[in-house]
Amino acid sequence: MIFTDDTTDALQASVWLVNSAEHPDTLETLADEETFLEEFPYTGRLDRDEAELADLRSIRPRLRALLLAPRDEMAARVNDVLTDTPVAPQLVRHGDTDWHLHAVGDERPLAERVLIETAMALVDVIRQDEGSRLSICDDETCEAIALDLSRNRSKRYCSPTCANRNAVAAYRARQAEG
Repeated sequence: MIFTDDTTDALQASVWLVNSAEHPDTLETLADEETFLEEFPYTGRLDRDEAELADLRSIRPRLRALLLAPRDEMAARVNDVLTDTPVAPQLVRHGDTDWHLHAVGDERPLAERVLIETAMALVDVIRQDEGSRLSICDDETCEAIALDLSRNRSKRYCSPTCANRNAVAAYRARQAEG
């Protein structure tokens, strides 16, 4: 395991949010937000309304900048997030999840908690010098983020769709050569 479960979960959730802004946008409706919350079951305050959806949509550019920044810039951006919001770190345990860190209270808005949790996850990324695990998808037609949590650092694409498209193209290129 590269990162703790809560770090991995926060990175996956933030990458999902950032990638939802790619065409076609997959975070436009409350049903889309519900899909996000089913995949990433945040605890605490969930308003599930248009304002919360708008707030989630509005943090996507900031999340993208955080996730793709070079290490020193990433540290500065993480510090900005952590100073923008009063943090009150505490160890919590709920449901099937063992002890982990919540940096802000559960009553804070969801978008704010997502930003803080992403920043806290990136603290681990920065301290372990693992920023190369976050990159732009290798598909030349895609600008989504690829999160590589593989042991051998082999993930190059943001999704199976992009990976399959490139595998088929490579196969066809080899067939055309032979």
